[in-house]
Amino acid sequence: MFSMCKQTHPATSVEFAISCRFFNNLEENLVVAGANMLKVYRISPNVEAGQRQKLNPNEMRIAPKMRLECLATYFLYGNVMSLQCVSLAGAMQDALLVSFKDAKLSVLQHDPDTYALKTLSLHYFEEEDIRGGWTGRYFVPVVRVDPDARCAVMLVYGKRLVVLPFRKDNSLDEIELTDVKPFKKAPTAMVSRTPIMASYLITLKELDEKIDNVLDIQFLHGYYEPTLLILYEPVRTCPGRIKVRSDTCVLVAISLNIQQRVHPIIWTVNSLPFDCFQVYPIQKPIGGCLVMTVNAVIYLNQSVPPYGVSLNSSADNSTSFPLKPQDGVRISLDCANFAFIDVDKLVISLRTGELYVLTLCVDSMRTVRNFHFHKAAASVLTSCICVCHSEYIFLGSRLGNSLLLHFTEEDQSTVITLDVDAEQQAEQQQQQQQQVQLSEEQDIEEIFDVDQMESAPTQAKSRRIEDEELEVYGSGAKASVLQLRKFVFEVCDSLINVAPINYMCAGERVEFEEDGTTLRPHAESLHDLKIELVAATGHSKNGALSVFVNCINPQIITSFELEGCLDVWTVFDDATKKTSRHDQHDFMLLSQRNSTLVLQTGQEINEIENTGFTVNQATIFVGNLGQQRFIVQVTTRHVRLLQGTRLIQNVPIDVGSPVVQVAIADPYVCLRMLNGQVITLALRETRGTPRLAINKHTITSSPAVVAIAAYKDLSGLFTVKSDDVLNLTGGTGSGFGHSFGGYMKAEPNMKVEDEEDLLYGDAGNAFKINSMAVLAQQSKQKNSDWWRRLLVQAKPSYWLVVSRKSGTLEIYSMPDMKLVYHINDVGNGAMVLSDALEFVSLSSSSQENSKVGIVQSCMPQHANSPLPLELSLVGLGLSGERPVLMVRTRVELLIYQVFRYPKGNLKIRFRKLEQLNLLDQQPSHIELEEDEEEEELESYNMQPKYVQKLRPFSNVGGLAGIMVCGVNPCFVFLTARGELRIHRLQGNGDVRSFAAFNNVNIPNGFLYFDTTFELKISVLPSYLSYDSVWPVRKVPLRCTPRQLVYHRENRVYCLITQTEEPMTKYYRFNGEDKELSEESRGERFIYPNGSQFEMVLISPETWEIVPDASILFEPWEHVTAFKIVKLSYEGTRSGLKEYLCIGTNFNYSEDITSRGNIHIYDIIEVVPEPGKPMTKFKLKEVFKKEQKGPVSAISDVLGFLVTGLGQKIYIWQLRDGDLIGVAFIDTNIYVHQIITVKSLIFIADVYKSISLLRFQEEHRTLSLASRDFNPLEVYGIEFMVDNSNLGFLVTDAERNLIVYMYQPEARESLGGQKLIRKADYHLGQVVNTMFRVQCHQRGVHQRQPFLYENKHFVIYGTLDGGLGYCLPLPEKVYRRFLMLQNVLLSYQDHLCGLNPKEFRTLKSFKKQGLNPSRCIIDGDLIWSYRLLPNSDRNEVAKKIGTRTEEILSDLLEIERLSGVF
Repeated sequence: MFSMCKQTHPATSVEFAISCRFFNNLEENLVVAGANMLKVYRISPNVEAGQRQKLNPNEMRIAPKMRLECLATYFLYGNVMSLQCVSLAGAMQDALLVSFKDAKLSVLQHDPDTYALKTLSLHYFEEEDIRGGWTGRYFVPVVRVDPDARCAVMLVYGKRLVVLPFRKDNSLDEIELTDVKPFKKAPTAMVSRTPIMASYLITLKELDEKIDNVLDIQFLHGYYEPTLLILYEPVRTCPGRIKVRSDTCVLVAISLNIQQRVHPIIWTVNSLPFDCFQVYPIQKPIGGCLVMTVNAVIYLNQSVPPYGVSLNSSADNSTSFPLKPQDGVRISLDCANFAFIDVDKLVISLRTGELYVLTLCVDSMRTVRNFHFHKAAASVLTSCICVCHSEYIFLGSRLGNSLLLHFTEEDQSTVITLDVDAEQQAEQQQQQQQQVQLSEEQDIEEIFDVDQMESAPTQAKSRRIEDEELEVYGSGAKASVLQLRKFVFEVCDSLINVAPINYMCAGERVEFEEDGTTLRPHAESLHDLKIELVAATGHSKNGALSVFVNCINPQIITSFELEGCLDVWTVFDDATKKTSRHDQHDFMLLSQRNSTLVLQTGQEINEIENTGFTVNQATIFVGNLGQQRFIVQVTTRHVRLLQGTRLIQNVPIDVGSPVVQVAIADPYVCLRMLNGQVITLALRETRGTPRLAINKHTITSSPAVVAIAAYKDLSGLFTVKSDDVLNLTGGTGSGFGHSFGGYMKAEPNMKVEDEEDLLYGDAGNAFKINSMAVLAQQSKQKNSDWWRRLLVQAKPSYWLVVSRKSGTLEIYSMPDMKLVYHINDVGNGAMVLSDALEFVSLSSSSQENSKVGIVQSCMPQHANSPLPLELSLVGLGLSGERPVLMVRTRVELLIYQVFRYPKGNLKIRFRKLEQLNLLDQQPSHIELEEDEEEEELESYNMQPKYVQKLRPFSNVGGLAGIMVCGVNPCFVFLTARGELRIHRLQGNGDVRSFAAFNNVNIPNGFLYFDTTFELKISVLPSYLSYDSVWPVRKVPLRCTPRQLVYHRENRVYCLITQTEEPMTKYYRFNGEDKELSEESRGERFIYPNGSQFEMVLISPETWEIVPDASILFEPWEHVTAFKIVKLSYEGTRSGLKEYLCIGTNFNYSEDITSRGNIHIYDIIEVVPEPGKPMTKFKLKEVFKKEQKGPVSAISDVLGFLVTGLGQKIYIWQLRDGDLIGVAFIDTNIYVHQIITVKSLIFIADVYKSISLLRFQEEHRTLSLASRDFNPLEVYGIEFMVDNSNLGFLVTDAERNLIVYMYQPEARESLGGQKLIRKADYHLGQVVNTMFRVQCHQRGVHQRQPFLYENKHFVIYGTLDGGLGYCLPLPEKVYRRFLMLQNVLLSYQDHLCGLNPKEFRTLKSFKKQGLNPSRCIIDGDLIWSYRLLPNSDRNEVAKKIGTRTEEILSDLLEIERLSGVF
């Protein structure tokens, strides 16, 4: 069985986040990693263009609301295990250190030339002698970086440290050689200058033979040599052995002398509590470290007595380390995350989602005397925390949406101000804050002690007077003032996350008829069936139902037949005359072959006559000019300027060739003639009369121009001045330019006057008696520069982009029509487009043409690159700051983003983001070169080939983007979030033409023509969130969702939910029976949580819970299995009937035998209560009875019920409301999943792999047919159906996918007793849930022969939020893909040095005597073929003896098969 596995929805969970200067040394970025995705964000002001013009950034006191903007996304062939950053000597930006299983470390850096991630060095430590005999993969390679960037260490296999020394920056002492002259030395001299020196290993046992079970490693601050703290547990213990052995942890500090490679131990602390899990270094001036344990926090420093507090009463019994109880706090730090927001404050995020601010109260001797906890907020359950820009905090999460919070200190009494204006400002700000935040004040005041509150202002005043004295002598008052800072957290932005996918199922998509009330009837055939994917995602209070849609299905409001219409536009009336609703379209124009329809759109749509619009000629284009006051209508012979319906001017265009394409960038109108000329007109308003004037500057018309695009730039990226690029701190540069920075060094902040600093290092500062106020003010001003810079408004500039018959793309500045950028062979689709005229100065315009000739002759031209047929350059993102270039060729659409590049004439380059396959299924549609002899007159009529396929829109459903019309229509969005989203339109219908349409009845909708001549007026369904990889709808549940099934007959989803609350009672065994006993352990004890399960019905019409139709299970009863089963009906009726069957288990304790229940329910429809249409369902109990063991799995076979009870499998028959046993069989350890097909029963054991059972109805026997002999921890199972072959797909704890087959005639199957492993693949993410969908063709273009007849593809969901599919391939396609995969492995450069083949090879803990079977194609690698440049694709296709079109059409067919949602 040949198959392919492809992930279509990348992982969305976040596991690591760091703040670093990724693009240049001027701005901080947030780098986020989760599973195998790495993303770089910038924190940008969330200010619309309209507001931005009114703001003056320099006058703003407080920052505007911020958002996260994604600037780069990288897909890696390996899961990120640890992420750190370091600033290397002489580098323009920080480098990332990323580690991967088992012991790989990559050092990466942003490459400003190509806007890619380049690998600086690779470090690999997986040799057998380093492993020391370990085969397991459970050690996480942890990376830590020295705060002074002297070295980094990585812990490998828990036994050894890898030390990576970094070279010091000697640029102060010697002149940089690279600046003076190029290297002419031997390569060895080059190597000695690299910033990373040779790495070496330290064996921890050699430092101290006790070091084992390392819990955490960290570098300490402020030591002369890098000093590493190691927290470890030499001899382990566990909570049950505390009475015998407690306080087992040890902390040692090692000084690393990198030159001599000697590592003395300089400090040891013994007998720390056994539940220590992390250590945090504290910066100077405090120093030392905090050790976090589950129940306590301990401060340690080398020469100071330790200070520790217990956070709950468990710490008192579990350790003899001296701890002081912390008043008013009852928390546990299990699974908590920490981040310092100041030298003496850190934010703690608990596993329940609460945020605490912990302040270290320091006395005048700089030792910690007290801890102060303040509960600040309740938020998402976090996996990592990161502080950016010193006042923003990012909470990364695997279980809910990741959040960006802004935190402010609410109480100002600790900021001491000296000058008067600042004092007044602070008071004003305080008053404003008090007005706004009264509600928060009340909550927070309850927490604080009242007497502290009263004493604060007086102390603050006394400090203000004798400020200097207090600084010198110190004062007792200081400590108490410190405690009064209260923090307010407000949410700025969130990143959508659908992890973890606990369970999922497919259901029918609810479609409403046009009047919006009745539901569509059930689909009869596969072609009409529209399914949606519903997943139970999240955990605890972040639990939700996520509804995924792969293709957008627009909601059609109305449609009407319009014969012969080829194109459609919508325009606005004169904006100054309209009283209300400025943003609604007033006219709709439809172009036919040689005439035009003009419709007025208000409450209804009517045709209007006798207007200034011409109707007896075909219209090529209609658009608005002059801030939407005028309308311009272009026919093949004229350009008409109108105000409303009144004609102002008619410009005849008579150059012997018809106008075939128009591009507008207000106030410019650019026309392209059929013979390749370009004419530009500009709107002038002289003495109040608007006129279109023809521009006297023109561009050469040979080679002929084949496509044009006009662009108004608001991003400031398009600039020819070099100072815009270099002077990033000044006010001239633009907002967006800064992020995509190039080679600029931030000016050094060192002034040579500060001799003290040079002599004594930074310590000099600490003793200078600067008043606190001055320091506070300086830092405030400096910290706010970054967002002021991002708010600077760029001046608009105008550009014309043309492509010529020779395949080149040129950019001209308007209105002077100077050539500023020239790209050769743009249709080839290179990853980076750069200027061929980069080194040619453009000052002398006289020899311009000859210059272009020189360039063209010396640049390599690829033969047979597809010609660019259409261009579009659009400013997307927030207020147009992300320019995107789209180039449509015959076969595909290339999408490029613009990035800043400091060399050349126009300071930009283009980086390819995505490539869309526009191939038609039938090659006949490929248009050949048009016949030149066609009639002169016919060319003046409207023709389908004149219709533009790329349609930009500014507001459809609140989003701006581009509609790509044609055979594979799709929406392309790029919102303020900064990520490119491409959503296909449902079905394969062509979209011929498209226009945005905003109307009273259709708010922010759109119009389109499909293959028929029906104009469809539609809107995007508003309940979906389109700014995600797939359009998704998250329905919050505020509890953990468990199993989920779809009941097709009643169109309702049945969901098991789980809520947890603390409990004080539990059952204990008293010899013969169990009894309930209650515990009371005092108020500082944290009680365990008990689970309460419930089954609810959810209607897909409103996604609300159906009232009065839920089942609440008993306390202690856990639902372990839930399915819809078809059981045969004995008695009154014959046939099969669907029931809900639930298996449960009572989890009491380890002493009490496990017992469970089988519940069987039927959903019945009743008359709904008046006014509540949702109450039409009720649940009727058919059967409920306690069983001898836990009911662990459920299914049905041939109308009988199959249940797993512990180790046994039973078959039951439902008769007269009772279950009667039919057959049983003994199995291995614990069966947790059963699926059936016909009479075969496929079962999954939790440790002992899979077995195949067979039930013979006539003999009523259940027998073992075959099983897998090797142990395997199975997570999920599903059938792989390939025509008449049946495979068994298994996912396991090691994140692999394995396919087994039953082949009794094969020799190694021992006559069928053993299932044969046919294929395996390492997915890298845990899969718990899968389901099957049959492959079928949909839409207009049917491909003959259909190769995927009767094949089913399996859809899986991962715990990291990824979705993908496994698809059986026809042998021909498999062979082609296999050869392609082998070529691509060596053809592409590997990001981070990770080899896809190594990543996809089966991984296992135990060494098994099995070779990997492979046989599953890596879909992600095959799909990267699309993104190769055309010339490279042809070369690869030639190597494997096929054509590019063959491979692309195979990919397209698979894309269409899998796009069923």
